[in-house]
Amino acid sequence: MEAFSDGVIAIIITIMVLELKVPHGVELADLEPILPVALAYLLSFVNIGMYWNNHHHLLHMAERISGTILWANLHLLFWLSLVPFTTGWMGENHAAAVPTALYGVNLLLAAIAYYLLVLAIIAHQGPQSRLREAIGADVKGKISPAMYAIAIPSAFVSAWISVALYVAVAMMWFIPDRRIEARMKG
Repeated sequence: MEAFSDGVIAIIITIMVLELKVPHGVELADLEPILPVALAYLLSFVNIGMYWNNHHHLLHMAERISGTILWANLHLLFWLSLVPFTTGWMGENHAAAVPTALYGVNLLLAAIAYYLLVLAIIAHQGPQSRLREAIGADVKGKISPAMYAIAIPSAFVSAWISVALYVAVAMMWFIPDRRIEARMKG
C-alpha cells in the first residue's frame, strides 16, 4: 500500500510541474506572467509533500492493513489526485474567488480523507493501539479542516485571506507529526 501510494503521489507532483510553462524570452521579467502558477505550484508541492511525509509515518504505525484501510487510502489519493487541477485553475486565474474556494474544498476533502484513514487504522488496531496513543487529542488534525472551512467562503471576500490560511495550514504540517515519530522510535 505504501509503495502504491508513493507512486501515485509522485505522479501527482509530476503532473503539477507540467503545468509550469516555459516563458518566451530570456529576461527575468519574462517570468512575471507565470508567477501566479509557480506560486500555486509551490503551495501545492508543499501540501502534497506534507501528505506524503505524514502518510509515510502513519503507515509505519499500522501493524496490519484491512480492506477498509485500503479504501480509506484510495479515498485520500482520490482527493490528492485532484490537487493538480485545482492548483492549475487557481494559479491560471490569479487566485480568483471561485478557483481559490474550490482549491480549499479540495484541501478540506483531502484533510477529511486523511482523518478517515487514521480512524480506519485505529479501528482496525483497537483503542489501545500505538497510533491512538500517538494521535492523542489531534489538535492539528482538528484545526486544519476548520481553517480550510473558514478559507473557502473567505475566498469570496478576499482570495488572499484564503491563500494565507492555506499557507498557514501547510506551515503547521510542514514538520512531520512528532507524536508519531516519537512512538516509532519508542
